[in-house]
Amino acid sequence: MIGRWPTALGANLLLGIPGVVPIWLLWFLAASRYDPEPTENDGMALWLVIIAPVVGLYVLLWWTANSALARRTSLSAQTYWLLSGVGTFLPTIALVLLHP
Repeated sequence: MIGRWPTALGANLLLGIPGVVPIWLLWFLAASRYDPEPTENDGMALWLVIIAPVVGLYVLLWWTANSALARRTSLSAQTYWLLSGVGTFLPTIALVLLHP
């Protein structure tokens, strides 16, 4: 058995570092969807071509790593997935809070 929460949190903190990019892309897509720039007249299709592969590859990597770790840890499923979600978003939250 892998340790309780430090392994799960550490792995997801490491996965959260490159995860800043897809999280930011999704935020930017949502923000520009409801308040578009007046000079952006190319539509949303180009954004979806860029965002879909980046987010899709990241989600695939995240899910694969976490499903392998979830089977080996002694945490309950609910606790593990909550901890992994929080650990993944911590680098993004740190960047938002520490940005000058």
